[in-house]
Amino acid sequence: MLLKRKIIRSAAALLSAGFVGLFGTAGYYSLRLPSAVTVETGKAFKIAEYPELSCSASFDGAVPASGRCAGSEQVTLSLFGVIPVKNVEVRRAEAPVFAVGGRPFGIKLLMEGVMVTDLGDVEDEIGVMSCPAKKAGICTGDIIRLADGETLTSNDDLQAIISSSGGKAVELSVERGGRIFSALLQPIFSRKSGCYKGGMWVRDSIAGIGTMSFFDKSTGCFAGLGHPVCDSDTGGIVPVHSGEAVPIEITDVRRGAKGSPGELRGSFAVGESLGVLDGNKTSGIYGKLAPEALEELSTECEEFVMAYSQDIREGPAEIYTTVSGEKPQRYSAMIERVDYGSSDSKNMVIKITDKRLLEAAGGIVQGMSGSPVIQDGRLAGAVTHVFVADPSRGYGIFAENMAKGLY
Repeated sequence: MLLKRKIIRSAAALLSAGFVGLFGTAGYYSLRLPSAVTVETGKAFKIAEYPELSCSASFDGAVPASGRCAGSEQVTLSLFGVIPVKNVEVRRAEAPVFAVGGRPFGIKLLMEGVMVTDLGDVEDEIGVMSCPAKKAGICTGDIIRLADGETLTSNDDLQAIISSSGGKAVELSVERGGRIFSALLQPIFSRKSGCYKGGMWVRDSIAGIGTMSFFDKSTGCFAGLGHPVCDSDTGGIVPVHSGEAVPIEITDVRRGAKGSPGELRGSFAVGESLGVLDGNKTSGIYGKLAPEALEELSTECEEFVMAYSQDIREGPAEIYTTVSGEKPQRYSAMIERVDYGSSDSKNMVIKITDKRLLEAAGGIVQGMSGSPVIQDGRLAGAVTHVFVADPSRGYGIFAENMAKGLY
């Protein structure tokens, strides 16, 4: 009798541990899955990396497995068809077709207003040091859009208004973290420079190199980088007033090594333009190709249907990128990890496996951001970052996330 009780208790403990493990696993899936997905019209909804999850019949307390809601449907994902994991909103759409890039381009951006990159003291006529900008509540990374009601388009605009203030306070319209507020700057007459100063350094433009990810042949709209252009001093996203994409000639590749990321080096083509840049977002930089550039690129490129995020899986892939010459080449890679729940530009981990690219560049280098990633014959995403500790690996963004900012 005692032995029977021990067996029953042991079995109950094992069963309890099993249920705890299963529900713990369900919680893990819930955290890694998105709350909403878009599924190609006519195709079944499934998560490529989690075949053990399926759309199941409704459970008590769960959203009905196929309840319609404002043009979408709510489904319940379950583990092995038994344990409910998460309710997901499913939208239906035709998967867009894009022409892939892989070609580097020069980025020239003029900011909306000017960005404060640093603060500093000004020595007045009697030798007292102080910082007018700091006293006014200005911080590094702030965007100053107006000075005394005048729109700022350059560093010179701001300096001219401060210099001609005659010592009177200058009212500034400042943006910080999406919030706009007013600040009153009291200029100081600098004994050293002989004019009024505000005690800050500002920037009105930025330039760099990136890679075009894909474009729409019917409209000429294109996306690149897969991450925003940020100011090197402040780390803030550069607000775009106007910009230009220009052809670039790659002159050299500094090979990446552990602890030292490599980079593409090139020169801008003088007097030529690929088109305008009109958007700098968390998912990349956006613009529209000039008619001549659109025609030229359209004759040389390949087109792919875009993969939705849940279709992407761990496994072999290819990237299109340019490390020499003018035309992109295809290189083998591996998608090592997929994070369906992330909403930034780090949706997957990519490893370069092609010996040619490893020998030429060491893997992923700066300037390669935006290189398109192809998996299973579809546009899966783009390379965005390199791991400093291992340049053969880096992050990538889903093409779906980039496409949301295209129009």
